[in-house]
Amino acid sequence: MDDSTNAQDIRQARVWLWAARPKTLGAAVAPVLVGTGMAVEAGVWHLPSAALALVGAILIQVGVNYHNDYADFVQGADTQDRVGPLRVTQAGLVAPETMRRATILVFGLAVLAGFYLIVRGGWPILVVGLASIGAAVWYTAGRYSLAALGLADLFVFVFFGPVAVGGTYYVQALSLPVDVLLAGAGPGLLSIGILLVNNVRDLAEDREAGKRTLVVRFGRRFGGVAYGGCLVAALLLAGGLAAGMAGAPHPWAALPLVLLPLTIRPIRTMVGTRAPKKLNPLLGATGRILMLWALLFVVGWNL
Repeated sequence: MDDSTNAQDIRQARVWLWAARPKTLGAAVAPVLVGTGMAVEAGVWHLPSAALALVGAILIQVGVNYHNDYADFVQGADTQDRVGPLRVTQAGLVAPETMRRATILVFGLAVLAGFYLIVRGGWPILVVGLASIGAAVWYTAGRYSLAALGLADLFVFVFFGPVAVGGTYYVQALSLPVDVLLAGAGPGLLSIGILLVNNVRDLAEDREAGKRTLVVRFGRRFGGVAYGGCLVAALLLAGGLAAGMAGAPHPWAALPLVLLPLTIRPIRTMVGTRAPKKLNPLLGATGRILMLWALLFVVGWNL
């Protein structure tokens, strides 16, 4: 009896882990690493704020994924013909109402994690937190969602880039230099890359469901070119910041440029393949490039 119950609990835990989409969580972790690494270099590192910023960012990302799992099923975007990774609501592993409640719970935990940050950072952090959760819900909130309007790419860039990096730095330093916001463009661009993998893969499904993503509007070729452009631009940005484009030079901050060879194969796959299922591995590959970009940039910035 106990063994059966334990096995069932393990299976249920795996279902919720699938729904959290671990391969996308780097988009939440990377900007916090960048903001914290820049705070360390500036001598303003604040451990409690950095830790809570990380917890809050991960919870918001999980909330986004849970809400997307729920909303895409309810709105008919996820069907039995889906070619992307498993969606637990569509697969019948979690009831829609259960997923909706889990989404509310996770966003509520994110708010709790942010209380101390709001007290420390004041109204700017309150605005950023509310805007982040609002954008997360709006992402797939019906006919006029960000995805349906083709605005998701812009919001992903802003909230997983300059806002996340800048917010992380601000709650530690209580100030915000320009170079921090510019550095945030790196994770922002690479997060768009992750989104583009999904949107190119799901082009046919999104078109049928009425989701007017940029790939649906401008075509698959546009998606491939935009993907490659985002990856290369993020690497070049590191070089520009290393050269002092927004302040004092940090030559070793150009370390992310060594990732260029790792981008070649994903870009070729994105541009060249016409089989949607073959794009699924690019989610993990792009997420790894994002995390490596953040780690190399932080190390280089502090050398």
